Amino acid sequence: MLDRITGMQLFSRAMQMGSISAAGRALGLSPGMASRHLDALERRLGVRLCHRSTRRLSLTEAGQHYLELCQRLLPELEEVEARIASQRIEASGVLRFNVPLSFGVRYIAPLIPAFHALHPAVTVDLGLNDRIVDLTGEGWDLTIRIGRLRDSRLVTRRLAACELLVCAAPDYLTGRGRPQSWADLSEHDCLGFSLSGIAKPEEWFYGRSRERRVPVRGPLCANNGDALVACASAGLGIIYEPDFIVADAVRAGRLEVLTLDAPPAALGDIHLLYAPDRTPPAKVRAMIDFLVRAFDGTAPWTMQPV
Repeated sequence: MLDRITGMQLFSRAMQMGSISAAGRALGLSPGMASRHLDALERRLGVRLCHRSTRRLSLTEAGQHYLELCQRLLPELEEVEARIASQRIEASGVLRFNVPLSFGVRYIAPLIPAFHALHPAVTVDLGLNDRIVDLTGEGWDLTIRIGRLRDSRLVTRRLAACELLVCAAPDYLTGRGRPQSWADLSEHDCLGFSLSGIAKPEEWFYGRSRERRVPVRGPLCANNGDALVACASAGLGIIYEPDFIVADAVRAGRLEVLTLDAPPAALGDIHLLYAPDRTPPAKVRAMIDFLVRAFDGTAPWTMQPV
């Protein structure tokens, strides 16, 4: 099927130049292909647009109306295409970026001013929540996911590693004793993360392959890691959270990392994800390149010993 837009361009150019062959050459088409495009356009419309002879072209009444339409629409189309093409060259427009809440507040939001200084024509629409969004269905340009990736259709870029840690406040450990094994946690107050598949309110998985589990219970479960850190720091119970959430509290002495008789479950890395596109818009490429450079494959929360 011949391209409709090329047919419109050829017809408009032929009427301007007075020759189908000359119009074809201007568009990079052979004389035969140019004639085929015009024939296909007339068949599609069901009318004759011009009378052709060896010396001249003359418009029919329908052709005159259609030429006026082409002269109005084609410049608008070229302007739209130019705008789209420029967005792939120069970063501009609104970038809708979805990020997990605690990670976004701690490690993405502080970087936005530096990104804006580099790309002032980009407006970042930062969405902060801990659910897994439908990237394309909900209109996000870019997202960050922590842990194992499930959607293989998306393109990924690794930012940093991430580990789970079991922590409690010194006051809690003084009053309740220090657990030595995962089995000991059944006798302690454990604060669960209701959105986690690893640190559930009723059981925690451990071992690098998540092959073991221990039943737990406690006075609180929450859908936000910072809320759990605040309560654990106040001595409410033990938490099982990613290192980037607990690192500040551990360094400040509000929490201690517990070493048990088996390693925690492997959480997985932190990745940027975006829709497969051979040439992503410049605003998306700009943010990806910026964050990859900012993290440089390392985790800011582990640059100093925890």
